[in-house]
Amino acid sequence: MTQYLDFIDLKYKPKKTDLICLFRFEPHKGISVDEAIGRIASESSNGTWTELTTLKEHIRKIRARAFHISGNLVKIAYPIELFELGSMPQIYSSVCGNIFGMKALNNLRIEDIEFPEIMLKSFLGPQFGIPGIRKFMKVPKRPLTCTVPKPKVGMTTEEHAKVGFDAWTGGVDFLKDDENLTDQKFNRFEDRVKLCAKMRDKAEKITGDKKDYFINVTAETNEMIRRAKIAHNYNFKYVMIDMLTAGWAGLQSLRNHCQDSKQAIHAHRAMHSAFTRNPKHGISMQVIADCARVVGVDNIHIGTVVGKLVGTAEEVLMLDAEMTNEEIPERFRAGVLQQKWYGMKPVIPVSSGGLHPGIVPDVLKLLGNDCVLQLGGGLHGHPKGTKEGAKAFRQALDAFLAKKTLEEYAKKPANKALAVALKHFGHVRPV
Repeated sequence: MTQYLDFIDLKYKPKKTDLICLFRFEPHKGISVDEAIGRIASESSNGTWTELTTLKEHIRKIRARAFHISGNLVKIAYPIELFELGSMPQIYSSVCGNIFGMKALNNLRIEDIEFPEIMLKSFLGPQFGIPGIRKFMKVPKRPLTCTVPKPKVGMTTEEHAKVGFDAWTGGVDFLKDDENLTDQKFNRFEDRVKLCAKMRDKAEKITGDKKDYFINVTAETNEMIRRAKIAHNYNFKYVMIDMLTAGWAGLQSLRNHCQDSKQAIHAHRAMHSAFTRNPKHGISMQVIADCARVVGVDNIHIGTVVGKLVGTAEEVLMLDAEMTNEEIPERFRAGVLQQKWYGMKPVIPVSSGGLHPGIVPDVLKLLGNDCVLQLGGGLHGHPKGTKEGAKAFRQALDAFLAKKTLEEYAKKPANKALAVALKHFGHVRPV
């Protein structure tokens, strides 16, 4: 299989226009490291299992090249000519295509991806970024807050809107649909948007604060765009998409629409663990998050460390740095690629999954102020109900910002909601 070895060139120096991928690989028994790597680069560019009479030099010239090997990690450079600019589906069909099914590999995982400037410029990127979101929400410094009505499905439209109103008036910035609530007969999309808009307007008058809603528009692409238009007609600045179940093409279509409607996109990462959870095989969450920033989401879920979902502190902090910075801080650079964003706007990290007031400070110590904290059961499970749960959430946030312990802050008569939450939830980390 000597044709595979032509795709290894350790003397190659990547061009500024090359797309670079970092792969973790595990060869099958009897397959050498070079044979395994050659197959990855070959099958993800313009090679195949046999020698070809149709392989001309101009075709060979734009082959992928494995240029750096370190243990079970390899960096592969792909010439820009291999790609259709502005098409995330085509990029994935290339670097994540047939290669994960090759018999010559027991495991293969794409750990990181580095986009050249010319490719970044072919996508819209985030429309608002962190400063833009803070501007229209009129929240200049503190972390933003969000809640999902629980149970996540089954509520009537009236019940859902009432929970939203209670959360908004209790101090939460955003209401959010969960990943599997779209347009079921017990809670129709259009009815939900209309009634929640009414509750939002009422909550804004009562609180004097800006309120908005991550409305789940996920559907077949044309229907998804129609739903985004409905949300816009009711003056909601946001839409939400389950970006992986809708697919990269669906996300790009929604992003293109939102450029004209001036709506921000909240990206839920439902289904990501099917690709990301196995540390030996699949696609890392870092790659998925990077691609979401390139396409142009404004928010993305990155995990909590202390909540109910899988995610190490190292992974969450790396995702946070990758989404919010122009370049990766020095302390994260070992063993990863060095993506430069060339002015592409940052994305707000969203921390969610098993959070409650008692562990709010733990998350904020990791992420700082530029994040959205999302509480579901940890808010609606408050013994006194949703509004008191929202108050407890904001009081926990205020305690952290005031550099007070939660117990100390809860002693104030005005912070009774937090005291009740601490008694109920304590500081337990859900599993």
